[in-house]
Amino acid sequence: MSAYHQKYAQLIFKVGGAFFLLTCILFVHQTMRVVGVFLNSESSLVITSALKPGAGGSADVMASQAKKRCMWKFVAVLVVVVLFFTISFIIGWAARRCQKNSNAAFTSTLHNLLSEIKSENIRNFLRNFTKLPHLSGTEQNLRLARQMQAQWKEFGLDSAELVHYDVLLSYPNTSNPNYISIIDGNGTEIFNTTLSEPIPEGYENVEDIVPPYNAFSAQGEPEGELVYVNYARIEDFIKLKRDLKVNCTGKIAIARYGKIFRGNKVKNAMDAGAIGLILFSDPADYCAPGVDVYPKGWNLPGGGAQRGNVLNLNGAGDPLTPGYPAKEYTYRCAADKGAGLPKIPVHPIGYDDAVQLLRNIGGLESSSDWKGSLNVSYNIGPGFKDNSTNKVRMHIYTNNNVTRIYNVIGKIRGAVEPDRYIILGGHRDSWVFGGIDPTSGAAVLHEVARSAGTLVKKGWRPRRTIIFASWDAEEFGLLGSTEWAEENAKLLQERGVAYVNADSAVEGNYTLRVDCTPLFYNLVYDLAKKIASPDNGYKDKTLYDSWFQKDPWTKYNPSVPKINKLGSGSDFEAYFQRLGLASGRTRYTKNSKTDKYSNYPVYHSVYETFELVEKFYDPTFNQHRAVAQMRAGWVYELADRPVLPFNAIDYAKALKSYVEEISNVAKEKQIDVSFDSLFSAVDNFTEAATEFHQRLSKLDTNNPIALRIMNDQMMYLERAFVDPLGLPGRPFYRHIIYAPSSYNKYAGISFPGIYDALFEIESEHDQQKALNEVRRQISVATFAVQAAGETLREVA
Repeated sequence: MSAYHQKYAQLIFKVGGAFFLLTCILFVHQTMRVVGVFLNSESSLVITSALKPGAGGSADVMASQAKKRCMWKFVAVLVVVVLFFTISFIIGWAARRCQKNSNAAFTSTLHNLLSEIKSENIRNFLRNFTKLPHLSGTEQNLRLARQMQAQWKEFGLDSAELVHYDVLLSYPNTSNPNYISIIDGNGTEIFNTTLSEPIPEGYENVEDIVPPYNAFSAQGEPEGELVYVNYARIEDFIKLKRDLKVNCTGKIAIARYGKIFRGNKVKNAMDAGAIGLILFSDPADYCAPGVDVYPKGWNLPGGGAQRGNVLNLNGAGDPLTPGYPAKEYTYRCAADKGAGLPKIPVHPIGYDDAVQLLRNIGGLESSSDWKGSLNVSYNIGPGFKDNSTNKVRMHIYTNNNVTRIYNVIGKIRGAVEPDRYIILGGHRDSWVFGGIDPTSGAAVLHEVARSAGTLVKKGWRPRRTIIFASWDAEEFGLLGSTEWAEENAKLLQERGVAYVNADSAVEGNYTLRVDCTPLFYNLVYDLAKKIASPDNGYKDKTLYDSWFQKDPWTKYNPSVPKINKLGSGSDFEAYFQRLGLASGRTRYTKNSKTDKYSNYPVYHSVYETFELVEKFYDPTFNQHRAVAQMRAGWVYELADRPVLPFNAIDYAKALKSYVEEISNVAKEKQIDVSFDSLFSAVDNFTEAATEFHQRLSKLDTNNPIALRIMNDQMMYLERAFVDPLGLPGRPFYRHIIYAPSSYNKYAGISFPGIYDALFEIESEHDQQKALNEVRRQISVATFAVQAAGETLREVA
């Protein structure tokens, strides 16, 4: 049963009740009239007999006739009453039957939606979308946007439109390529890194393949001694400075990709005084043991390099218009003053080229935990061996330009609550072909849109509005999704129910991975139990079964599969971290317990092709289908259930574990602060959540006002954790419970304000000031949790 039909089932129920009430009133009224007439006729007979002696016979006839008339009236009234009662009973029965069948109808529609999703369609969409590069800001990416827009209309969506923004993007100089060189004492170049990756077979004639580069790198030709800095984490630079007495000031650093976001690496190198940073993918981090390099296997070839932006936006969006949509009317700051732009040149190289640099570095040999898998000693430097006067020179000529980008926004209008939005969004732009990132997700998004449109054509319409979004310029700092969130912030804060992310569908083929707010835990688990597992050896088992067996949540709750905290690195960021919409994401991933390589080996390289996915990751595309079913079911449950499937009690349990976790960190660091107020606030929140769900279990779903009130309380709960002032130094990260780590954008942490304050206390010279900041952050968190709990209390 669609939301449209449920609405009228409730109307029928109300009409039936009105009929029944009217019947009861009419029955009582008419019965009293009949009795009154009967009594009046008897009284009249007695009076007439008394007043007119001898008129008794005539009076008897008149009384008899009156009685007959009364009886016939009574029978007529009784027939009418019975008829009204029968009609009201039938209407009431039909209405109750409609309500009784609504759950079955809901389940049937969900089944139809999930069954409509086809693996072969996803395969065909992926093949079509990856034939050519579709880098943001290029003509091919615009063509792809227009294609998706036209097809969404054909699929049956109510509307599909292109929404543009003018944002700062970054591209290599086509006439002056980027590269790294080793120069001798006379400044002569004696070694140069390659300018591009070897093109994979079948793509030799494809044009517009952008060479490896780091978007938004500063321009320049710095030269200096080389220092190996491991992963360029804060702890790596601390070790260099404190333990090894290596000063990075004025040096060019070379670091492995992996462990943390590349933009954090650049910031750390800048803070350490480096004048340039070279990044490379070490086989230890980007090659699985026993697997050939592409095309014979799925490992990264020696000439492959990872592209990627090196911004430190912290949720700001377009660097020139932080906090505001990048429209024609928007004021822009100067290009060199943009938010998050690095001040030093940065460039990625393949590990074949990295060997030529690393093998010549002198100085101390690194410890085993700093060594990768290349056939070099991983010396730290600075400088080259044997007192060589050779140095490294970077040649970086990348240009930043304001460029137009295009989101595709499609909608299916809700039948009952059109002013409540559920968003399914994922990005379309890729560095080259994007076989995995993002196009495996874009193909899934396309198939979900097609399947939902098919149901619309057959008469289904969701209770709430569904918005489909194909974002642009995600690879350049989540720009398309953030700009749309900024432009529609007021609407989304009032009307946004949830955001479900649709980035890469597969990053491995071992098991499902889910990252989401605790509000969704129960929903996700129930949904996974309704989907067949695509994994080998799990025939006739559910997705939940294989997920739980492969990745139980041993640390938090061993009886359920693991769910991760939301960090950043994808398009949910603005919706969750800034606006406070309940958010989540799901995809297939590697075995995190045994597979120690970072992400997937050919990440952001030219080797992310359709053939890579079809041959090595998901030949049947059944894992793609399972992810599509999870995403589609997630959206359907949120869009069509009369009562939102949120669970505040799961949030309470999560909060308790987070407070225990952060308080233990403080104890381990021997920091003398009290978390009593925060524990108390969590107890109060738990009490409020428990009472709320008790009331929810008794909710009369036929009362639209009561239903709307309780749904709004759930919808706004995530928003209650948002602080308009933001986190210290990161004003666009406003969620007090969750944020990306300040030291790794990819990783999500809980109580980030407290966590950062604890982390920084060791390096702060004024210990009392640092301790006070920890206490301040505890008070902020206490207020947020306490206030959020109050929003769940019964409405006055």
